Amino acid sequence: MITTEQGAPAPVQQRAAKPSVEAAKLAKRLHRQVGQAIADFAMIEPGDKVMVCVSGGKDSYALLDILLSLQARAPVAFELVAVNLDQKQPGFPAEVLPGYLASRGVPFHIENQDTYSIVKRLIPEGKTMCSLCSRLRRGILYRVADELGATKIALGHHRDDMLQTFFMNMFFNSRLKAMPPKLVSDDGRHIVIRPLAYVAEADLERWAARREFPIIPCSLCGSQDNLQRVQMKRMLREWEREHPGRLDNMFTALGNVVPSHLLDRRLYPFTTLATTGIPDRGGDKAFDDDEDDTCAPAAPKHAPVRWQLRE
Repeated sequence: MITTEQGAPAPVQQRAAKPSVEAAKLAKRLHRQVGQAIADFAMIEPGDKVMVCVSGGKDSYALLDILLSLQARAPVAFELVAVNLDQKQPGFPAEVLPGYLASRGVPFHIENQDTYSIVKRLIPEGKTMCSLCSRLRRGILYRVADELGATKIALGHHRDDMLQTFFMNMFFNSRLKAMPPKLVSDDGRHIVIRPLAYVAEADLERWAARREFPIIPCSLCGSQDNLQRVQMKRMLREWEREHPGRLDNMFTALGNVVPSHLLDRRLYPFTTLATTGIPDRGGDKAFDDDEDDTCAPAAPKHAPVRWQLRE
């Protein structure tokens, strides 16, 4: 028995309870953030059939796990169906996902398509495979969504993915463009949603470890260390280590755009700008590091949360 210096039994229960308390906080934060994103962008509506794309990675496992929990307590009724695209990668453990999905009691569909051979045949060794692989995968998933009668397609991209995409577009494509939480698919026939939009990747890593998901590594993109996205991930994680909270600030900025202080003539009428004779305290305020921020544009308020979960 563990004892204190006075010989009395140590508070073993309190020590053992600490991980549970932390896990409870993590679970509450994840469910709140996913529910908030769904509400803010009207991702799931009454009667929706949501096709959750499950790859075998931590993000898609967490997405399905959280949506299953929310489904039981959400104020609106909706269906879930899990879909995995088996791309016939060598060594892929085809039995893992069906076993896991069956254990969760969720309807699922495994789509077998040998995109691996196509990608390996068309992409030279050492070149980035993601673009072609993504295009092939999207086309197949859109078709499956039609066949299953899905009204929404849910992907497991999270906050960090969205920031990485933003910086990749800025650094390499000269565009201020990120990864939207909700969009119309390439073929114009589907609504794609990203319910993990507000969730930090570090939290998903902790949740995956806590829930012991049977992670399946990707032998295509997961093995390419020279990807631009991998470099962006390293850069962002280093920034967060040096300045905690920086990623949250950058992510918030994506929803707090001031077109008059950028350069896009399509978003703001610079060429026809004229004086009004009316003082504008925020007009020439690009960045002032003072405590009185009354001149700054007001941050957008969240939409009313319609997803008040039932206990």
